[in-house]
Amino acid sequence: MKELALKYGCNPNQKPSRVFMEDGSDLPIEVLNGKPGYINLLDAFNGWQLVSELKAATGMPAATSFKHVSPAGAAIGLPLTEIEKKIYWVDDLGDLSPMASAYARARGADRMSSFGDFISLSDTCDEDTARLIKREVSDGIIAPDYTEKALEILKAKKNGNYAVIKIDPSYKPAALEKKQVFGITFEQGHNDIVIDDAMLQNIVTNNKDLPDAAKKDLLISLITLKYTQSNSVCYVKGGQAIGIGAGQQSRIHCTRLAGSKADNWFLRQAPQVLELPFLDNIRRADRDNAIDLYIGVDYMDVLADGKWQNLFKVKPAAFTDADKRAWLDRNTDVALGSDAFFPFGDNIERAAKSGVKYVAQPGGSVRDDNVIQAANDHDMVMAFTGMRFFHH
Repeated sequence: MKELALKYGCNPNQKPSRVFMEDGSDLPIEVLNGKPGYINLLDAFNGWQLVSELKAATGMPAATSFKHVSPAGAAIGLPLTEIEKKIYWVDDLGDLSPMASAYARARGADRMSSFGDFISLSDTCDEDTARLIKREVSDGIIAPDYTEKALEILKAKKNGNYAVIKIDPSYKPAALEKKQVFGITFEQGHNDIVIDDAMLQNIVTNNKDLPDAAKKDLLISLITLKYTQSNSVCYVKGGQAIGIGAGQQSRIHCTRLAGSKADNWFLRQAPQVLELPFLDNIRRADRDNAIDLYIGVDYMDVLADGKWQNLFKVKPAAFTDADKRAWLDRNTDVALGSDAFFPFGDNIERAAKSGVKYVAQPGGSVRDDNVIQAANDHDMVMAFTGMRFFHH
């Protein structure tokens, strides 16, 4: 297939629309089901690059959940804890394959943002993964292959309209890439830099103890940032992104946004949240929305009289600010990556409130000394990678 005609571009008024290879060669994809759209394919190709690099860096199956050309979550296929199974709504599915575990983590870290996602998998989509996807609201998937049973499950999703794409894993893009803005052609070299342990060798803090698990988390953070709209910051723990801040003009706002998502991920594991007495007929998406409100500043939207009765069997106690802070103080050993340098130490101060222990950032600010001192004050380990990862 040399080109794929699309219904429209980013918006319905943007016609005609298609994807094709400029050199006349075949596209490296095969659409097995459905009709992917313009934004679907942007998510698919960015997501495929991300999971391919995660697999290369960690040796483990990887998955990402994309929305509007940035990842909502990314993870490798480590086994799920019992609590993770519960907060990701997969505790009824039994033991999951590594590929399914990776997607459960990628989807589950920020379920609000992942709603209606486009999925990318580094490895063959198996039946476990397809069964998990079947029950979620999602637009489509890209993977190097599918088992027969997985393909059968996915083809039945969305009344047979679910987009299923198979990509040639041997495909390599041209060295130069182009895009047009306002009728003007931009050209640059493809960002083929390899992110590996060598980027973490320049540790600039007093604490230089960087264990292997933390290295892996920092690599996941940096690879995720490589395909996240800038400015971007990514918090990672236990092999999965737990908070991604994308597209913010200010670095501190990005750090706060990603940090608030990381906090929400951890708050969802608190006993007060795990034990919320939901009515039996409340759907997962409605539970996600209710939990997001319950742990946030607008908790009365679900606890007010006349509101809670629509969600809960009995009225839950409020999750107070003091209770939340006490629980968040238990979160430790979080890794943090930034796609460009931190200009002020306030980013480190905010990161510390979300349990950050390990940091990777390019360095190069005129206030590097201030940032390093802030990291030393919190006994963090911070590596200067020397590399920026802007993505637009």
